[in-house]
Amino acid sequence: MKNNIKEEQQIQKNQEFLFDGINYKILLIGIAVIALGFILMSGGGSKDPNIFNEDVFNFRRIRLAPTTVLIGFGITIYSIFKKSK
Repeated sequence: MKNNIKEEQQIQKNQEFLFDGINYKILLIGIAVIALGFILMSGGGSKDPNIFNEDVFNFRRIRLAPTTVLIGFGITIYSIFKKSK
């Protein structure tokens, strides 16, 4: 019984994180870029539902924000596939 407990403690000591620290930093940067993209997408509504607001179709919401989100996903995927040393 004592031998099994020692083995379990040894196994717990040898457990490591799945990624290195740099991978987690790149992952957090990717998540921040995705969040920025969604923030750029927000807004553009009208207070009166009977009035159409052209701001829904401006450059920021149609081109910039989705591109920013896709770049964020690319950074996140890169952080997952980056090899550890």
